[in-house]
Amino acid sequence: MDDNKKFGDVSQEDIDKAKKAAPDDLKEKQPVNVMDEVFEWAESFVFAMFMVILIFTFFFRIVLVQGPSMRETLQDQDRLIITHINYTPQKGDIVVINSEKLGKTIIKRVIGTGGDKVVVDYNNNTVTVNGKVISNDNIREAMYNTNLFDEEYEVEENVFEYDVPEGKLFVMGDNRNNSTDSRRIGFIDPSDVLGKAVLRLYPFDSFGKVS
Repeated sequence: MDDNKKFGDVSQEDIDKAKKAAPDDLKEKQPVNVMDEVFEWAESFVFAMFMVILIFTFFFRIVLVQGPSMRETLQDQDRLIITHINYTPQKGDIVVINSEKLGKTIIKRVIGTGGDKVVVDYNNNTVTVNGKVISNDNIREAMYNTNLFDEEYEVEENVFEYDVPEGKLFVMGDNRNNSTDSRRIGFIDPSDVLGKAVLRLYPFDSFGKVS
């Protein structure tokens, strides 16, 4: 008689079959290699960080608002996410601009694009684009003439008219009494626009879409 078939003896083949049929929690546990798990975790973390850097390099940027020129829409020290992928500036957008004249980046609202006529009337405290008065919902105080504006655009006392050339932008701050914008630095080339503000990250109680 085969020794493996003797009463009371169990062959290796029977043991293997029993292991395959046993529940997972009864099977022999394999030792865990802690270092392998650490390396896998580190690899995942490095990959995630690489993706974050890639996204914020090529798709989004985080910018800091400095100064009161966009009050009340944006506040000094707000942190925003801007995007520039396949972006063409449109009227009403809040954009970040690399201003060579000022030697710094600024954040303003696009008021007019190529072919638009923008009229800033300090007598009636209005800004019109192509004859239509734009919203003053974000303006807390009446505008006043600070004598910073180029007189070649003045059509009558305290009324300034700007014909926006094709391929250019006219921008203003929402806090129009305290904003250095196209009224002083002239029209903006779209190539100087770094991106459109889409989301406020900080302060956390103001987190949300920018408009």
